[in-house]
Amino acid sequence: MLFLLVSISHSLKKAQFNMSYKSKIYKVKANEFVFSFTADEIAAIDIIQNAPGQFNVIRNNKSVNAKLLSSDITGKKVVFEVAGESFDIEIKDELDQMLEVMGFGIAAAKQIKQIKAPMPGLVLEVSVTDGQQVKEGERILILEAMKMENSIMIHTDATIKKTLVKAGQAVDKGQVLVELD
Repeated sequence: MLFLLVSISHSLKKAQFNMSYKSKIYKVKANEFVFSFTADEIAAIDIIQNAPGQFNVIRNNKSVNAKLLSSDITGKKVVFEVAGESFDIEIKDELDQMLEVMGFGIAAAKQIKQIKAPMPGLVLEVSVTDGQQVKEGERILILEAMKMENSIMIHTDATIKKTLVKAGQAVDKGQVLVELD
């Protein structure tokens, strides 16, 4: 069954990116189990889309109906439902696997505990409060440096532990502005 779901996931990815894939090996994580498949094995499966997000997959004369619950093609993650059971599937191609081995995988992402001033300047506005949940890309504060306003953004989802500066305060390069949980 997992093999069939991976086939659907791969077909969705292939359709969106129109990529050459014949010799690739995919590492697939499905509900905490890890499997490897070649692109040729996946390509040998018949996939019929019955409706948006609904598929019939045939392999070795066995048929399975699957419903796509969610997909994040850029993160190579999908969630399928088959016979009432949900499968979280993450697909890693050869590049993803190489980056992971080199220590650059998503799991190796560095936990940020502090936001520091990238340059000396004057804090014009603090956009967060202690205990606030922030999402990646949200503005933490505005720092004026060399007569330019610079928005300091967060690069990961986090919780603000403590705000160490106030509007109107001068800061030095490398000074901790905000601590994160």
